Amino acid sequence: MLGLGKKDSSAAADAADQNSTSQGSAVGSGPGGSKGHATPSRREAEDARKNQLKIPKDPKAAKKASRQRDQEDRARARQGMKNGEERYLPARDRGPARAFVRDFVDGRITLAEFFIFIAIAVLALGFIRNSLIQSWVSIGFFALTALIVVDTVVLLVQLSLKAKKAFPEAKDRKGLLLYATLRTLQLRRLRLPPPRVRRGGAPKI
Repeated sequence: MLGLGKKDSSAAADAADQNSTSQGSAVGSGPGGSKGHATPSRREAEDARKNQLKIPKDPKAAKKASRQRDQEDRARARQGMKNGEERYLPARDRGPARAFVRDFVDGRITLAEFFIFIAIAVLALGFIRNSLIQSWVSIGFFALTALIVVDTVVLLVQLSLKAKKAFPEAKDRKGLLLYATLRTLQLRRLRLPPPRVRRGGAPKI
């Protein structure tokens, strides 16, 4: 009886070992694991990921990798600014009040936007050695400058009235008029962040 008991127990142990081995191979070859290998632990996966992000030991390779990362970051920032994403905007362009000003200015046709072309034309005409032409050029330049000033003042007054309604707190409106003036002096297609409203469009709040 004792001999039979020992044989039965040893047979049961062998069967258990075979069962565990078959289960281990099934886990390794299943959908969640690699074929013939055990599934890596979380710590092993984290170590592998850290190894991929490690800076190369070679100084030249490390410098090259750093330059590449900087280029990717700058490209991402430029694209984010073009898309108008808040986190990529400079500090002076952030906030709903600044966005309101940009929309207000971009929705209008301002004379100040074309000041650069007027200045170039005056500079070109200045090479003509004719006193009569020079006199008319000076008169025209001062007249256009006066129109630009009047147009800009009207825009700023209208902006101030609308901004007070949209942003009652005085601290939220700090620096908005200067910000708007600088925006009007830029060509529409060169403005950053780029316009998000069409000509005649209303500001988005």
